[in-house]
Amino acid sequence: MTRNLDLDLIRTFVAVADSGSMTVAANLLHMTQGAVSQQVKRLEALLGCPLFVRKTRKLELSRRGEQFLVKARQLLGLNDEIWADMTTHSLGGSLRVGVPYDLVTPLAPAMKAFAEAHPHVEISLVCAASPDLSEAVNNGRADVSVVECVASAAEGEVVRIEPLVWVKGRGSDAWQKRPLPLSMVDEHCAFRPVVLGALAKEDIPWRTVFESGNIEATAATVRAGLAITAWLVSTVPADMETLAPHASGLPALPPFAICLRLPAAVQPAALEFAHYVRESMSNAAAPLGQFAKPGLVVFTN
Repeated sequence: MTRNLDLDLIRTFVAVADSGSMTVAANLLHMTQGAVSQQVKRLEALLGCPLFVRKTRKLELSRRGEQFLVKARQLLGLNDEIWADMTTHSLGGSLRVGVPYDLVTPLAPAMKAFAEAHPHVEISLVCAASPDLSEAVNNGRADVSVVECVASAAEGEVVRIEPLVWVKGRGSDAWQKRPLPLSMVDEHCAFRPVVLGALAKEDIPWRTVFESGNIEATAATVRAGLAITAWLVSTVPADMETLAPHASGLPALPPFAICLRLPAAVQPAALEFAHYVRESMSNAAAPLGQFAKPGLVVFTN
């Protein structure tokens, strides 16, 4: 005779096993402690074995309970996966994502997760400086943009706030030279007016060594000791060093916000992508990685 397991009972069992307490499990499940206790007893009766060893201060899994917990997790995981697959509306079409040059790599985990979850959406990147990306959302050239701006004047939804730091190559003394040699990614870069304004306030002369839309070329000039630059702290490569303001004779720089910019008439794919960005980048320790996805096209201006 076919017997069916009750998933509600199994979910309650897993909650109790994870917390080691029926009281805690009841709070997590929005149930009374008595209801949780009754569900555990019903499951034990159905399976014909005790799942917990009841001690004075804590519940512990019995040997059979430990064995059952492994399968219970698998069963709930499969149930939730099937539910998500059958109830989530499939997204399709194209999605133009605006991203600054220095955030392409940090944004990779969000793009990868979104692409795997929504394989029918064709993602293309619009790489430019943050002010241009904000305008790209306004004029319809981008469906969603991730932009950088001074935290005190943030526009859009703030996802994360980070320090803007001075960066030099290992062993480089470029920061001691005057005029100060600078390497900036783009003349429209959101960091540029802040950096130059801070230097002007301290009467520190400067000169441009390199200014281009290529972040790797900028990094190369800094690694070679030809110049210093300013980047968000999470984007500084491991083989470069940050300079402490004042101790180095350089001015402190204000924190910057990483923001989401969405148009007034936002498409469903853009809303969903924004969710992945929040999940990935709101954690300051978000892993940095690289991506390569068939059909992903990168445009630069």
